[in-house]
Amino acid sequence: MTGTSAGVSIGDKTVELPTRSGTIGPDVIDIGTLYKNTGAFTYDPGFTSTASCESKITYIDGDEGVLLHRGYPIEQLAEHGDFLEVCYLLLYGELPTKAQKDDFDYRVTHHTMVHEQMSRFFTGFRRDAHPMAVMCGCVGALSAFYHDSTDITDPHQRMVASLRMIAKMPTIAAMAYKYHIGQPFVYPKNDLDYASNFLRMCFAVPCEDYVVNPVLSRAMDRIFILHADHEQNASTSTVRLAGSSGANPFACIAAGIACLWGPAHGGANEAALNMLAEIGSVERIPEYVAKAKDKNDPFRLMGFGHRVYKNYDPRARIMQKTTHEVLGELGIKDDPMLEVAMELERIALTDDYFIEKKLYPNIDFYSGITLKALGFPTTMFTVLFALARTVGWIAQWNEMIEDPEQRIGRPRQLYVGAPKRDYIPVSKR
Repeated sequence: MTGTSAGVSIGDKTVELPTRSGTIGPDVIDIGTLYKNTGAFTYDPGFTSTASCESKITYIDGDEGVLLHRGYPIEQLAEHGDFLEVCYLLLYGELPTKAQKDDFDYRVTHHTMVHEQMSRFFTGFRRDAHPMAVMCGCVGALSAFYHDSTDITDPHQRMVASLRMIAKMPTIAAMAYKYHIGQPFVYPKNDLDYASNFLRMCFAVPCEDYVVNPVLSRAMDRIFILHADHEQNASTSTVRLAGSSGANPFACIAAGIACLWGPAHGGANEAALNMLAEIGSVERIPEYVAKAKDKNDPFRLMGFGHRVYKNYDPRARIMQKTTHEVLGELGIKDDPMLEVAMELERIALTDDYFIEKKLYPNIDFYSGITLKALGFPTTMFTVLFALARTVGWIAQWNEMIEDPEQRIGRPRQLYVGAPKRDYIPVSKR
């Protein structure tokens, strides 16, 4: 609390509302007593000007292009850390010591297998089912298998559930992929790191050995880090809202996955790749750039600019470097879609129109290219996003459960329907 207040007058009523300050970032006006004192609500579609909670996990400054996890810049975490270290940081609030990290890595690694009966769930889906549909069903079903970690009032059970989801999500995601392409499931191996284990479960087959390429494994790990958490976005808010009712953590994460599936949220990298396919060749780029600049043309370049970041997306810088490392390692030079992507990138970084409008390539642009180069179909892109974001969701869910100010979510509305009217018997209508 800062000691300052904001005065609001509605009709003949005036109320002083306290303001609150965070560690960094703008102050907020506490409107908790507004309705009680004035009989009025605020109206904020999409809650874009409303702080729905207090959090210590992630901070974003979209104007300056800043993303911090527990105070650490995303650039430093992606450059020097690995995904499980970031998981520990998001869950516990501090970077782990060597002993703490070794213990955490061990606990996650030894939770990666799923109950064998879960494999039967997959056979219940059509062979051409979208992997995200499979993910929604299977993650929600975890609560039917792990009754010993659904009591949200028990801190130990909450942490067991957290570890289980971080550990089992790659296994479930890989199983969804294997089912999608008609190959047998590959079990996890405890001697591999998190990202390498996932790549092996996705791309190994029983008839030959699979050796993980360390450059590709590092790229996958970095993609996980860059997608781990992003403050109170739509899917994270969904997890918090579901959790506010007391729902078990597996159900809450399944709700987050369902929200992430939306093309305006987790499907952005798939949309960017579809756009590159539509353009088709480098020769057609000027035509599409002209369409993008035409205010009267509905066409929009996907993967450029960001709703939150009015400056350059800090994650995109790291993803750009990773993309070029992967393409260089794989020696991909004659893929028309990637040629289109690289030329579009060059134009966006040098063209005055893009620079003035701050339409820089964002993380979705680069991650889509990288995932394609790694061998994933576009249907898997959002699944990989969900895998990485699970730790953010579960960290936010844990924080919400422990928040003494937490209460069940109940947004208000501005009703614009019919006023009160009397029922008319059907014979007189």
